[in-house]
Amino acid sequence: MSKLKDFSIPSARMMPVIILADISGSMKQYGKIEALNRAIAEMIKIFADEQDVRAEIHVAVITFGEHQARLHQALQPADQIKWIDMEASGVTPMAAAFELATQIVEDKNIIPSRSYHPNLVLISDGHPTNEKGQPSENWKTSLEQLLNSERAAKAMRFAMGIGIDADEDTLKAFLTGQHPEIPVFRADETNIQKFFRWVTVSVTSRSRSVNPNSIIAIAPDNLDDWEF
Repeated sequence: MSKLKDFSIPSARMMPVIILADISGSMKQYGKIEALNRAIAEMIKIFADEQDVRAEIHVAVITFGEHQARLHQALQPADQIKWIDMEASGVTPMAAAFELATQIVEDKNIIPSRSYHPNLVLISDGHPTNEKGQPSENWKTSLEQLLNSERAAKAMRFAMGIGIDADEDTLKAFLTGQHPEIPVFRADETNIQKFFRWVTVSVTSRSRSVNPNSIIAIAPDNLDDWEF
């Protein structure tokens, strides 16, 4: 048998992007949920156009609002996603979102062992509550479990606080222990898209790099020279 017939090109390895999106009732104000939907849809489209033999970008979206966290978009290759807009209502059960993220990241049936380290993206415009809408510190334990889990500990993490009511301490805690450090992005409804452009540039830069498992910190002010 010819040796050429034995030669096979290795398939691209999954690079997961998991978004944890606050869809509480306050996200209805000032066009925030509409801007967030547009930004995520645009990001998915850019990821879908990426053609690199090393990494295939998959995207999942976890929402927390109403009175629960749920999987709005299951983890799929970006080029297979037909985006459905999120709707805002309810409270901010962030702890449940961290718990669901931990389950997904650590499930090897969802993210195979050969996958690259994940990217985790947190977006919120308020303070964490429990499922009844009462102020709560229960997010701390859930976040600690996420960040101490085997795979999430190696993830590249981003956080965006929308508006003056976003809890800075929670967002900073989500980014703790990351090297190089990645700052919290402060936004209003007018620059949500810039945050997602920053995430898009950073993830695609990782996927094209010699070592896609490395964390590449691109300053959000240095985006103009980047071409997709």
